[in-house]
Amino acid sequence: MRFPDLLAFAWQVLGGYRSRTALILLAMGIGVAAVVAVSSIGEGARLYVVNQFGSLGTNLIIVLPGRSETAGGMPGVLVGKTPRDLTIDDALALKRSPAILRFAPLIVGAGDVRVGSRTRETPVLGTTAEFIRVRQMDMAQGLFLPAGDPRHSQPVCVIGTTVAAELFGARPALGEWLRIGDRRFRIIGVLAKQGQSLGFNTDEIVIVPLASAQALFNTEALFRVLVEAKSREQIAYAKADVEEILRLRHEGERDITVITQDAVLATFDRILRALTLAVGGIAAISLAVAGILVMNVMLIAVTQRRKEIGLLKAIGATGQQIRAAFFTEAVMLALGGAALGLAAGKLGQIAIGQAFPDIPFTAPWWAVLAAPLTAIVTSVLFTVLPAKRAAALDPVMALSKR
Repeated sequence: MRFPDLLAFAWQVLGGYRSRTALILLAMGIGVAAVVAVSSIGEGARLYVVNQFGSLGTNLIIVLPGRSETAGGMPGVLVGKTPRDLTIDDALALKRSPAILRFAPLIVGAGDVRVGSRTRETPVLGTTAEFIRVRQMDMAQGLFLPAGDPRHSQPVCVIGTTVAAELFGARPALGEWLRIGDRRFRIIGVLAKQGQSLGFNTDEIVIVPLASAQALFNTEALFRVLVEAKSREQIAYAKADVEEILRLRHEGERDITVITQDAVLATFDRILRALTLAVGGIAAISLAVAGILVMNVMLIAVTQRRKEIGLLKAIGATGQQIRAAFFTEAVMLALGGAALGLAAGKLGQIAIGQAFPDIPFTAPWWAVLAAPLTAIVTSVLFTVLPAKRAAALDPVMALSKR
């Protein structure tokens, strides 16, 4: 029996048992679609985190008060005492490092922002002129905070697009005054629309000079310091310099946490890749279930098709050809189910993407290849027993049995 004859024979058999064929195609399709859709969710989450951290800036180092290893928890939480605060002087001391290009100290709070009768509660960020370049943000209108000594307060501010729209409507915001708490600030710039970044909406913030934020929130402590290394190769040197400079300033204590952007990305990448593989593997179990269904259906088919098999052997078909016919049917079913599953998985991926447009859902290449291959291998493996049983039938007994 030639290969074209095997294909034609298998096609006739699949067409003759439409209910059985549809059942197996459905089972295979569900398994492949589950692998593709679930792996798309995992890969989308990984890419989302990577993109979010990438939007923070390049060659970034984050300095936080407190030592995360001390309590095994979040930075800034020590056992039995409050961590030493980071100060403006600590931040300014970082200028001594030749590996650091620029840095931006931060103070974060919230306040009621008022313009006339309009009021809204808004996150307020205190920082310096370098912040916009460290974070690689753009201005839609006007200018960012002026350069100068961060210890000196100036009554100016920069606002996000959402704040501008809600407080001023269609009226230009540049040059207008707004009040935060009991202090007034003149608007000198409006940030370009950027949206969410690691759960923080930059379109809804008000940025004021660092000294103004200290007075506004009655604190000298910095929330954190964003540091930009001169190049990717300089990140390790910049991190070491930050730790050493602040250790010397803090009486020899290592009471800060320094996080590099690459380290955070690598950690998230490993975690999310492992989760994607694990969840994709769990979804692939449905393909094993589909393979068991194939075996059961094929075993029943051996009984139903005894006369057909006996006739084939009577006219000269060998046991090997009978096995080949069964394997051909299994592969055709697997390919059909895989195609159906890939199409359904892609539609599911598109539907999820429309529900969550900010997340780049996409199936990883290994899932697109592994799901159909697993379906084929599973079908062939679980067809071994039925094919062996069919090939072992005695033609005389098969034709005489009713």
